[in-house]
Amino acid sequence: MNAVTTAEERLPESTRIASWLRDAILDGERAPGSRLIERDLASEFGVSRVPVREALKVLVAEGLVELRPHTWAIVREFTEADLADLDEVRTVLEPLAFRLAAERHRRDGLARLQESLELEQSSALAGEGVAARRAAADFHEIVTDLTENMLLGDMMRAIRSRLRWALSQHDDLQHVSAEHVELFDAIRLRDGDRAAELAAAHVDSSRLERIAHVEAQRTGAVRTTALDGPDPIDR
Repeated sequence: MNAVTTAEERLPESTRIASWLRDAILDGERAPGSRLIERDLASEFGVSRVPVREALKVLVAEGLVELRPHTWAIVREFTEADLADLDEVRTVLEPLAFRLAAERHRRDGLARLQESLELEQSSALAGEGVAARRAAADFHEIVTDLTENMLLGDMMRAIRSRLRWALSQHDDLQHVSAEHVELFDAIRLRDGDRAAELAAAHVDSSRLERIAHVEAQRTGAVRTTALDGPDPIDR
């Protein structure tokens, strides 16, 4: 567990624990199917079992954890049906989000998006998987912010953790960042049609990357990431 920051110290214990566990699940430190036992987590975090119980409820609502009555919780194992459902929702919501971001973005929002993209690219080039995947997920969340559509934002937040998990299930870090460069360019140029088209293709590409990731894990194969992707953006 990392040392807490001043900002974290001001948060309720349950919120901090939920954040730590969420990151551990999404970064692959706690594998699907692994047990989350209240008393063990309370000891690990140095708190009572009450905030741990509340944190687990939050993660259950986000779809990352499942409760086992009278025993323990486990990290959720997403089925193919779960992921197919997510893909269907993404196919509808993400092209809309990228279209609206292209049409409505403000200069400061575009700067935030560029910053996340540059971090993703540099991390991917360095082979820093966790940092690259986190930045890739941030890229999608910033796009939603740029839409300035509160209802769409609420809908995307409802699937935020599931989406972050899905986005973590890929190995070719530079391929994903290259697609994000194209999406960024469409947004920067305020080309809503192009942004929506690329977003739909990106959802399908993400699905194929996830399938390849699962197959590589099953067979023990090591997928290499090409280091000859596009140069970092220079605007």
